[in-house]
Amino acid sequence: MGKSNIAPVLYLLIIAVLIITSAMNDVELDRAFGFVVHDVARLLAKRFDQRAKSLGLTRAQWRALAFLAREEGVSQARLADILEVEPITLVRLVDRMEEAGWVVRRPHPTDRRLRLLFLTEKARDTFARMRVIGAKVRAEALTGLTTEEHDLLIDLLLRVRTNLSEPVADPVNPQPFASETPDATAAWSAKG
Repeated sequence: MGKSNIAPVLYLLIIAVLIITSAMNDVELDRAFGFVVHDVARLLAKRFDQRAKSLGLTRAQWRALAFLAREEGVSQARLADILEVEPITLVRLVDRMEEAGWVVRRPHPTDRRLRLLFLTEKARDTFARMRVIGAKVRAEALTGLTTEEHDLLIDLLLRVRTNLSEPVADPVNPQPFASETPDATAAWSAKG
């Protein structure tokens, strides 16, 4: 693993440890929200990797391909931001993908410094196959859930994502969470 890949991995590990250790004080680890969400995401990616080996893509490449399919024509800097990798890491990844015929770089129409990324026909065909594999993995993951439970799960996760997508107003002196107010703390203590 190159130096540029280490920082994001360390960052994610530190965040995971903080979430896990804080959750361990209140809840059993196997029911801790952050641990379960992280573990489910890890297992989904692992299962997709297992089923997608025949496509000839690494995990980093299929992630880039998936995001490009959603936002084709983005700059390399924007894709690096989306994938949460250093720009130099993405440049090397895109170099390999371009050599393999997955993507093409095109100049920005008004900014000569920017190169925009586009999928090739080969990538579009592969992405269609990725979607089929993804649907199979998703069906496997959701086995045993009713349609109503599936819909509720997605709705709740979307709400959590919205909660976490809002920027913190003052990162130095954040306001207490609703669950940290005296009334909420007393109610939580009474439950438990």
